[in-house]
Amino acid sequence: MGIKTSSLNRFVTAFLAATAFALPATGQENELDRLMGELAKPEQPGWRQIEDSILREWSKSGSPAMDLLLRRGTESLESGDLRAAVEHLTALTDHAPDFAEGWNARATVFYQMGEYGLSLEDIRRTLLLNPEHFGAMTGLAVIFEELGYEQEALEAWRAVEAIHPHRPELHEAIGRLAKEVEGEHL
Repeated sequence: MGIKTSSLNRFVTAFLAATAFALPATGQENELDRLMGELAKPEQPGWRQIEDSILREWSKSGSPAMDLLLRRGTESLESGDLRAAVEHLTALTDHAPDFAEGWNARATVFYQMGEYGLSLEDIRRTLLLNPEHFGAMTGLAVIFEELGYEQEALEAWRAVEAIHPHRPELHEAIGRLAKEVEGEHL
């Protein structure tokens, strides 16, 4: 991979610190804030509907043209045309650099292409714009684990859990990684 372990560890520490999970202090609770609060409740039977509502809100750029680029990019990804997906999503991030979902969608495409460095950079941009983006954090955890950075993956999964504690794969990953990183607790 060509990156020294100490350099990567500094990168991971800086990456997680730069994407600290804090809400802006606006003093006003909007609908998305309310939904995020509901999603974070561990005993939330309607979490799937809440998650769907959050994802719908996150996919709204405020511009029909940008929404079209996101839709075309995700459709290309779903159909397996990764090159077209990158083209649409790059146009989106070029024209709407403050739209977190464009970066997140492109991070997913880069991950599918095996371009982990590019994916990590787009995840970083996503989390700078939307520190509560549980999808981007999940991608971060998966990439860290695939690269063999179990401690960092565990930290990322725990960050996801603080925001969205409902996905079954989350608990399985935390349990597996905690056992590897922290050992068995008696």
